[in-house]
Amino acid sequence: MPLVRIQLESDRATARRVLEMHQRDKVHHESREAARAEVWRRGWTPAGEPLFVGVTNGEPVRLLYDVEVYSGVQI
Repeated sequence: MPLVRIQLESDRATARRVLEMHQRDKVHHESREAARAEVWRRGWTPAGEPLFVGVTNGEPVRLLYDVEVYSGVQI
């Protein structure tokens, strides 16, 4: 199944907190739900949980999520 890369705008403090949570095998539910909502907004159907993959360098700071989507099912 294809992956869609989602970039969520964030502030540096939140990005640091999300990264630290990920390193402790915890989930930042607010940003994960925002990534899922963005996939739906783009017309894709999520096939799994959004996976946190990192934070961009520099400004603006963005949280990066990969979301597996069903292929051929775009609304």
